[in-house]
Amino acid sequence: MTARTADVLLVGAGAMSSTLGVLLKQLDPSLKIIMVERLDHVAQESTDGWNNAGTGHAAYCELNYTPKKADGSIDTTKAFTINSAFEVSLQFWSYLVEQQALPEPSNFINTAPHCSFVWGQENVDFLRKRYETLSSHVMFKDMEYSEDPEVIRGWMPLVMQNRPASQPFAATRVRYGSDVNFGALTRFMVEHLGKQSDFDLLVSHDVQSLAKQSDGRWLVNVKNKADKHLTPITAKFVFLGAGGGALPLLQKSGIAEGKGYGGFPVSGQWLVCTKPEIVEQHAAKVYGKAPIGAPPMSVPHLDTRIMNGQKSLLFGPFAGFTTKFLKNGSYLDLIKSVNPGNIGPMMSVGANNMDLTRYLISESLQSHESRVKALRNFFPDVEEDDWELSIAGQRVQIIKKNPAGGGKLEFGTEVIISADGSLAALLGASPGASTAVQAMLSIVERCYKDQLATDAWQQTLKAMIPSYGKVLSDEPELLSEVRARTLSVLKLDPTL
Repeated sequence: MTARTADVLLVGAGAMSSTLGVLLKQLDPSLKIIMVERLDHVAQESTDGWNNAGTGHAAYCELNYTPKKADGSIDTTKAFTINSAFEVSLQFWSYLVEQQALPEPSNFINTAPHCSFVWGQENVDFLRKRYETLSSHVMFKDMEYSEDPEVIRGWMPLVMQNRPASQPFAATRVRYGSDVNFGALTRFMVEHLGKQSDFDLLVSHDVQSLAKQSDGRWLVNVKNKADKHLTPITAKFVFLGAGGGALPLLQKSGIAEGKGYGGFPVSGQWLVCTKPEIVEQHAAKVYGKAPIGAPPMSVPHLDTRIMNGQKSLLFGPFAGFTTKFLKNGSYLDLIKSVNPGNIGPMMSVGANNMDLTRYLISESLQSHESRVKALRNFFPDVEEDDWELSIAGQRVQIIKKNPAGGGKLEFGTEVIISADGSLAALLGASPGASTAVQAMLSIVERCYKDQLATDAWQQTLKAMIPSYGKVLSDEPELLSEVRARTLSVLKLDPTL
């Protein structure tokens, strides 16, 4: 059987693969790219609009990105990293809008002020300290803080309805936070790729095997799920961007860099309200503090969502225990992922995280009434019948060997690349698609070093991302310049 050939094979048709595909096509239009997706449509798993919170993660409101240190100070390391990465995404999306590779921005991104809200004196003290620490830097200079009930009511009316006056509370706000429909964004990028020469999209095709050949290329066998036909594809470079499905594929590749990795799957659920008279009273993403013992992805938030021009409200997430790696996966995914190389770290993590497991199981067994009770902390006047349960996408947290022994559970994202740069995989979850451009740039930098050294690639990268090669947190003038451009092009700042 004659194999199809490609310069780049993208496995998975989500935010990561589409971002990498567009980046590479902009850098070298002659590249032959094939994208393979196991489902029958693009962006149907974690990238789908209802399978994630749609928050453009910039660390404006996510309190888990700024933990309190033992000495009482605020650790801002992750906040600055995520904010810088999201600025890169905004620059790239702005460039694509200007090039008409993406449509009018409101089709995929809309303004939703990013707010934090806490109650109880200890939490108020924490939020005040967080605000003072972050707002002193140019990256967060537009953050507002208040303990005034009337000011906060103007930011989030539902949250302040019938709230006890004796309860200490505080809030912060960044007016140009965003709600992103990552599903729509991904479909637009894949649609753009489809208009380019030498790009093929194979939906309903499942990867059966992948192996490195003696000539340095990868041989990947994919099966058409409809007619069971097997298609061999040879590629110089393979990217595994299949969400939770990336780990099993990484294991199939056999690369040394993937040894020892395991996964801890977590499911998610939302409460959703579509009643216009309620939806129109809330126009923000309001994040609180996670319950004690909850994983970072379970930080509660009450969000405005805009999907295909329709507004709704979302509250959650409510985590759950699952053995699936994908929403459309198998309950055997977790068992099949265990092998001699990762069983030690996985058992160690399991033994050391029993509280987390119990928490996830208890979350999944909650009644509708108990979920609404949690929502009442953010919306005191909530009516139970106005909200319905929606099942979100799966997330597979990273398990890897701990240098100190045993295993370590990670809640971020990680890029794994083979020694020769011919294969890359992205594992993990939050902040996910918000920082896709930065993550995919790191793959370009490590896997296309020779091409990246050329003037042509450098000029194209700087046209797409004006801050490329600079540290935005150290360049206040450049930050102000690129932020003014992106907020204007993407129509995110209501004051412009």
